[in-house]
This record gives sequence, C-alpha cells and structure tokens, in this order.
Amino acid sequence: MTRVAIIDSGGANIASLRFALERLGVDSVLTSDSSALREASHVLLPGVGTAADCMERLRKAGLIDTIRTLTQPILGICVGMQLLFEASDEGDVDCLGLLPGRVKRFDDKPGLTIPHMGWNQLEFVERSPLLADIEPGAYVYFVHSYCVPTSDITMAWCTYGETFSAIVQRDNIYGVQFHPERSAQTGSLLLRNFLRL
Repeated sequence: MTRVAIIDSGGANIASLRFALERLGVDSVLTSDSSALREASHVLLPGVGTAADCMERLRKAGLIDTIRTLTQPILGICVGMQLLFEASDEGDVDCLGLLPGRVKRFDDKPGLTIPHMGWNQLEFVERSPLLADIEPGAYVYFVHSYCVPTSDITMAWCTYGETFSAIVQRDNIYGVQFHPERSAQTGSLLLRNFLRL
C-alpha cells in the first residue's frame, strides 16, 4: 500500500504538491514526525526559500538523522533536491549528504536573469524510472537561483546559461530541481512514476 509522507520543511509549495498527489488519487500526510517518515512507503522532501532555512527547520524538528537513514524512495523537490547534497553555497550550509557534490549559484552572465524562473526543457542523460512515458525535450517549470552541476548521478539536465542537473538519482534517493506540481502533464507523470517505485 502506498503511504506518502511529505516532510514539513516549511516550503510554500506544499499545498500545491498535495493537490497534485490528490489528482493522482493518492492521499499524503504532512509530517515532522520521525516514526511517520519511517513507516511511509514514499517520502517527499519539498523546499522553497533558502537551503540554510530549510536545514535549520529539519534540525529543530530532529529529522536530519531520520532522513539520512530512510531506505524507501525519497524525492527531493527544488530546494529539497539541493538539501540531498553535501553542502550548498547558499549560506555556506552543510546539507544532508545523501548525494555527493555541492550546490552552487548560477554564474552571472550578461542577459541572464537570476533566478531561473519559468519553463525549460529536459534533456536525458539516461533513462530513469522517473522518466517513464516522458519524452526528451519535455517542458517543466523551474524557480531557482542555485543549481547542481552535472555528474554521474545526473539523469536529466537542462541549460540556463550553463548546463545543470534537472533530475538526479542514486539508489533510493531521487531529486528534481523543477516543480513537478507546477509542470502540467509532465510533472504529473513524474510524480506517478515516483509513486510506482
């Protein structure tokens, strides 16, 4: 049975994420309780705002060690994806360390507006279970000033002045830099695929 837990990281996108799950016929629980996270079949880590603020909220809730030991599928969304890495230049903060690497700010370039906000296309490095029924070049919705460079855990990338990781995966840990709950049919398919893991 699918039991979806959304970690209460204080993100402004939580209500729209829960509505997106409801449209898929899936109930979810918003929680900062370690037991509820351990008992869930799938865990979502949303995040909006700064990495430092989100990490502080997780720390105050006593969830950092819990998240680090979860074995079920975990999906980090936007800043939630960035928290999965070792550290972030945003506030020079240590993150969860579930994935290798450091989050960096977009390079300042003439004509490039930061944050990267709006629709952009996914290009696939290799097929991930998250990408079932999604075609290369599909558009998804981004809002972010920081990004993760591409590496061997990048499943899909995007370009905004530079190439960055749009989807990452290692073992049970998945991350998407964009907002699936705001990404129309492509986002709905991705959430469906995650819930089928």
